[in-house]
Amino acid sequence: MKVRLLKTAATEFRDLSADVDYDVLGVEANHVRILNCDSQPYLYPLEIFLVVDPSIPEGWITTVGNDGETYSYPLELNDTGFFEDFFDRNPEAIARFGNYLRNTVKEDKQSQTS
Repeated sequence: MKVRLLKTAATEFRDLSADVDYDVLGVEANHVRILNCDSQPYLYPLEIFLVVDPSIPEGWITTVGNDGETYSYPLELNDTGFFEDFFDRNPEAIARFGNYLRNTVKEDKQSQTS
């Protein structure tokens, strides 16, 4: 899934750039988690983005909440409380997130050359 910040939201969300397609790291109800310009995996409201590619990557774990909201993350980041641990600077969570990013970038580069 890829999103692009709407130009109308650029002044309010200064840690994002309107000319970038962001890879979505996860979906939480009506929010998406992306790496912002400071390389931080923050949640942002989906309404401030244009969805460039709506497809959820193969292998992601998707659940539906009581009110029909969707939660979706790759297996590596799907543990309850994972991002709380990450932002609490838990070394295991930080290492796992770094490994996920390295592997994802490597896979993206390989698929582009195939």
